[in-house]
Amino acid sequence: MRRPRVLVTHHQVQPVALELLRKYCDVIVPPVDIPSRAQILDLCTGVDGLLWTNYKMKLDREVLDACGTQLRAISVTMNGVDCVDTEELTRRNIPLGHTPFIPNDAVADLAIGLMVAANDGLLSLCNDRHTRQSIQGSTVGIVGFGGIGQVIAQRLQGFNIGTILYCGRNAKTCGNIFNAQHVSFAVLLARSDIVFISCPLNDGTVGLFDRDAFSKMKSSAILINIARGAIVDEPALIDALKGGQIRAAGLDTVTVEPFTSDSELFRLSNCVIVPHLGTATKRTRDEMAVRAVENLMHGLRNEPMPSQFQ
Repeated sequence: MRRPRVLVTHHQVQPVALELLRKYCDVIVPPVDIPSRAQILDLCTGVDGLLWTNYKMKLDREVLDACGTQLRAISVTMNGVDCVDTEELTRRNIPLGHTPFIPNDAVADLAIGLMVAANDGLLSLCNDRHTRQSIQGSTVGIVGFGGIGQVIAQRLQGFNIGTILYCGRNAKTCGNIFNAQHVSFAVLLARSDIVFISCPLNDGTVGLFDRDAFSKMKSSAILINIARGAIVDEPALIDALKGGQIRAAGLDTVTVEPFTSDSELFRLSNCVIVPHLGTATKRTRDEMAVRAVENLMHGLRNEPMPSQFQ
């Protein structure tokens, strides 16, 4: 029986996952560090499966057409699927795997680290100590109270904060565990001393934090984004930080990645930036990559994936 042909879209997939995939499949890996879209389109012709690793590159009809009708399964090495045209996959009856829950702890840990760094000005060369405020007793708003948002709430218990607010389509019963209150987005912005962004990127959240949103926030508030850069209107954030509409920001992600050193965000003393390190622990990335491979292999066998996107 012919072994399935699988394209892995980047060679830096965790070795433990590539080794597992190569046991059962003929694996194609781009020979360059950062393959272009044109190179991916050339390589994917005739493959049975895709292991998609780049959330900045769209997996859309063009890619699917280039693969051909024999394509049977796709798996992404991440939690979010905002880079995927999921409706087109549904139309073609192609299953999609992702890696929910696995990165929650690592991402939440980084979110807390960014909160402390931004609040205390730990990485600022021109730190004004008078801007530091006590986290104890703060009102914390979490935009997106899914798995990561809930772990952030759990981590916050050790800081003896005052109140947790969250917003989303519906109130969640798990909010009762943290005495968290379900409120509107506008109320969350107005009341919160610290705002975490942990929601998915979709049509409803693109540019959610725009000039209007920043105008509703406390001038003493800090913003932490560990979700997707496009959720924040970057020019509006820069103006809010420079003009004192908010006090500080901690960012794990920005609109253009890899980060460019000419961004004005790098020159702001009240902005802490790290290069998308939310999942960057060996354990987390190993587990995410292995789950992505397991999803793909199940899909290629026409079996339900362990973590199939619904």
